[in-house]
Amino acid sequence: METMPATHDAPVADLSYEQARDELVRVVGELEQGAETLERSLELWERGEALARRCEEWLIGARARLDAARSGASAEGSDSTR
Repeated sequence: METMPATHDAPVADLSYEQARDELVRVVGELEQGAETLERSLELWERGEALARRCEEWLIGARARLDAARSGASAEGSDSTR
């Protein structure tokens, strides 16, 4: 069985979408179970916020790429009708 690399110590900016999403799920689960201290809860919350922003960045980038591809396809379609 392939193991996933631990990402909880990695800088959020270095994470792929999938890594950030998976860690966010783990963080939310840990928060829902209740952390042992308020300090740990705050650390988890802050990490979760950063992970959520990272996921959003990836999704915005993916949407921009799709829009660019669609625009390119539309332009090519228009050029071929001339």
